[in-house]
Amino acid sequence: MSDKKSFFTYKGLPLVRKGNQLYYGNMYDDFVVWMEIKHTKTVGGIEVADKVKIRKMSTDISKPTIDKQTDTDSLYEALDIACAWLKVKA
Repeated sequence: MSDKKSFFTYKGLPLVRKGNQLYYGNMYDDFVVWMEIKHTKTVGGIEVADKVKIRKMSTDISKPTIDKQTDTDSLYEALDIACAWLKVKA
């Protein structure tokens, strides 16, 4: 049995969620995307995100910066933007 934890991935990059915050990307790269679910609504008995704040941020802790940020109306759109910002190949 291995002690190594594996993360859920989306298009080959780690996607980690804790509560209403998601981090997408590899912490060894220059940037990751931080997504924050700001509001949800119920659709067909399922709670879905309808307001998401997205920030592309540096992984260099000596100079933390937000490179880009925007808001979206869905988690799907947020992931699509995150892939574009990190130049993920489909």
